[in-house]
Amino acid sequence: MSFSHEMLPPSSRRQILRATAALAATGMLGVITRPAPAFGPTRRGATRLRVGVIGCGGRGSGAASDILEASPDTEIFAVADVFPERAESCVRNLKELGAEIASRVTVTPERTFTGFDAFKALLATDCDVVILATPPGFRPAHFAAAINAGKHVFMEKPVAVDATGIRTVLAAASKAKEKKLSVVTGTQRRHEECYLSAMERIQGGDIGDVVSSSVFWNQGSLWMNKREQAWSDMEWQLRNWLYFTWLSGDHIVEQHMHNLDVAHWAMGAPPARCAGMGGRQVRTSPEYGHVFDHFAIEYEMPDGRSFTSYCRQIDGCANRVEEVIHGSKGRAILSSGRAQIEGPKAWKWEGKQENPYVTEHKDLIASIAGTGTYLNEAERVAHSTLMAIMGRMSAYTGKAVSWQQAMESKLDLMPGTPQMGSIATPDVAVPGKTALV
Repeated sequence: MSFSHEMLPPSSRRQILRATAALAATGMLGVITRPAPAFGPTRRGATRLRVGVIGCGGRGSGAASDILEASPDTEIFAVADVFPERAESCVRNLKELGAEIASRVTVTPERTFTGFDAFKALLATDCDVVILATPPGFRPAHFAAAINAGKHVFMEKPVAVDATGIRTVLAAASKAKEKKLSVVTGTQRRHEECYLSAMERIQGGDIGDVVSSSVFWNQGSLWMNKREQAWSDMEWQLRNWLYFTWLSGDHIVEQHMHNLDVAHWAMGAPPARCAGMGGRQVRTSPEYGHVFDHFAIEYEMPDGRSFTSYCRQIDGCANRVEEVIHGSKGRAILSSGRAQIEGPKAWKWEGKQENPYVTEHKDLIASIAGTGTYLNEAERVAHSTLMAIMGRMSAYTGKAVSWQQAMESKLDLMPGTPQMGSIATPDVAVPGKTALV
């Protein structure tokens, strides 16, 4: 009798799916095993995993809540943010989630750090794992410092905003593997049951050969904080970080990277080149910084296949957030909580799944403890992030961009040593005039 994943109970099947996805993402030929149960390598034999949160806004606070929900053997041990009120509100809000959660929020004033160098002070504490959830521009430096400090990492996507940052992340990812440090990123689709089940079928040939993809994140506008008189240029940009490319990467990187990661997953490799367009048609006032409000990119694979990418943040337009994977014998349509295959092997996901934002933390904890597949997602997500960056590079300049050009780009968007005070708003990119760096 042949073996089938469908013969296993759902919990066992999920473990195999996640292990397969993890191995495919890292390119590993075998699973790295470690003795269990130990939260190491920093504190072998510890009964709780000590978590430090770097970046205490909505994403950092949400990730802190998710990792507390993921296991009763976790505690929030330290927090760090540029702004004191953010660090304080993160701790306060976590303690309001109930008595059991509050008992595992052990942050003290001595382990509450603020300012641009707050991450360094937190990394010097006796925490085991850090959540990196500042604006993405800071991610490469924070990730490299966390790996150098011997910490396991959960980092939000995207992992960089330019190729200079990508190279930093790739170097740190290699070092993390050498140190057997676990790394999970905020690409929750890779940990979501409906995506894992659908991708298993896609990779098993249920839609035939994958020939192309179309990926979308089209929605209305997001939040915007109008500038207050007391804010310096730097504070305004930090508090309005979505609209400055050095902080967010623009929304093709900051948000649409989720969909591009699925295209990366389905197509099986990064693209060889891309050409695209975009602009700033509706969000034109100064409070929206200098980013675009729409992009359309065509990517070409090394073997000649292609896929398309569309993202928009404009009110009053049709919304669409999904990925469509086209095969020679059908197609798959994927979005959060929904997956189906159309064609001779038609299928629709109708199962139940836990919150994937919690699942990704469960998978991280299992990797750290040695009770699950070893995970180091940094390289794969760095490549998916670079796919978004090269699309932005093409749209900003009006030029076709190769993968090699993007990877070797000397563009460094970070403004030196960050400090409160004056910092100019960059000019809005003009295709055909903005230089490709």
